[in-house]
Amino acid sequence: MTDIMNSTVLTSARPKPGSQIEAEVLNRRDIFEKTQAAEIAVLTPADPGGLSHDLRHALAARIAALHGEPDQAARYAAGVTDAALSPLASVGTTSDDAQVQAMLTFTDAVSTNPREIIAEDVTALQSAGVSDADIVRLAELNAFLAYQLRLIAGLRLLVEAAE
Repeated sequence: MTDIMNSTVLTSARPKPGSQIEAEVLNRRDIFEKTQAAEIAVLTPADPGGLSHDLRHALAARIAALHGEPDQAARYAAGVTDAALSPLASVGTTSDDAQVQAMLTFTDAVSTNPREIIAEDVTALQSAGVSDADIVRLAELNAFLAYQLRLIAGLRLLVEAAE
């Protein structure tokens, strides 16, 4: 990525041009380039497995909403092109599909109470028919979003404190 200032993290945190924070960001360019590359890899991988790009965007929007990041939720929800999956971006929405519902339940729990996740939560995914590879994909999505949303929130606090 040549212009890291257009990355998801930096367009969300919005450091002021010419500020000390922008200078520090530019000194750590590789972090933001790798974070943006990870976002692309997690949301739109070449092999999405059982988690389509639309489902990944819907889950990302839901995770952002659960983390109190409505702008990020809207950004991810905009990536959902399948009208049938769009409602899943909203917290509290359920699915009649057992696999999808298991993923929603797991995602909601990981997003709100990660310390309380136990082996039975993974077993519930398996019992619903979610493959082990897709469980790993779901965990990757949740882990990346937790990282990215915390990075955005932290940078936003620094930007606000500098004003």
